[in-house]
Amino acid sequence: MTPLRRRLIVLVTAVLLLAGVGTAVVLHAAARADRADRPRAGDPTVSAGRLTLGQKSRLAFVNGAAGPHRTAVASVASADPGGKRIASDLKCARFYAAAGTGVCLQSTTGVLKQSNRALLLDANLRTRHAYPLAGTPSRARVSPSGRLVAWTVFVSGESYSSAFFSTRTSILDTRTMKLIPSLENFSVVKDGKPYHASDINFWGVTFASDDDTFYATLNTADKTYLVRGSLAQRKVTTLVENVECPSLSPDETRVAFKKRVLSRTDLWHEYVLDLRTLKETALAERHSVDDQATWLDDHTVAYALPTQGKVGSSDLWSVPADGTGSPRLLIPGATSPAPL
Repeated sequence: MTPLRRRLIVLVTAVLLLAGVGTAVVLHAAARADRADRPRAGDPTVSAGRLTLGQKSRLAFVNGAAGPHRTAVASVASADPGGKRIASDLKCARFYAAAGTGVCLQSTTGVLKQSNRALLLDANLRTRHAYPLAGTPSRARVSPSGRLVAWTVFVSGESYSSAFFSTRTSILDTRTMKLIPSLENFSVVKDGKPYHASDINFWGVTFASDDDTFYATLNTADKTYLVRGSLAQRKVTTLVENVECPSLSPDETRVAFKKRVLSRTDLWHEYVLDLRTLKETALAERHSVDDQATWLDDHTVAYALPTQGKVGSSDLWSVPADGTGSPRLLIPGATSPAPL
């Protein structure tokens, strides 16, 4: 047998093995998805129906309950979050909406790679525009006016604690359709001085009502900072250290955020920061919260926690924003809450 023929045989064998592995991965994922799509006794009632972003007194979210509507954007009455769910035919990994504008981050696993995209939605959940994403969906937000949309993806690594953690955060103006592909092109003022570094990452954008000011997390030199940014000036300024995934309150006086605590069992605890005094208040939730909280009103925040005893499932919880009270289960089998 000639050397060329041997190399060809090795190459063909490698290709066949790779194809076999890819097929096995896809089949395994499909089997898992099929099991997850089977309703289970005791799960919430979910029915197909029409969902619009103009509905009042509704809370939208990504449905995590097993069954055919798993990962669909659904809604419940705000006054009865444990009640019957109405599910749309739109499926998302992450979702958010405000003022009739929605954003849906989708991720589809293929044989060789993931296919990720962001969908800009109108009030009827119709896609206005689709944008390819450079990585796995992580965070999504819409400004109070509906004019601005932000999303963050993992470019590499699988979690915030990964040694190879890298993100990309983009902001879209839905009126001009101008896309800022990455906040890393913005100038940074840290501790009152211009700051430059090759390891800068941003994530977790939250918008003020003026459609210019935003807050986000900046990571550099193994530290995180809350930054206030201006789209017009293309600049961010650090405010305080150890703040991740900020969420601006409706009255724009406070930011809910997760603070790294690094205890034996927890990575992050949920806090609220007063933007006028920079005073921090620990919230009553003592579990580790790896989420960008959502304000249900000026007094209450909601966030996702893993479902006990169910791998890959999450529940929505709520807690008073002043540090009093205790956490309560808001919506079982759900993520990505958005008050409509």
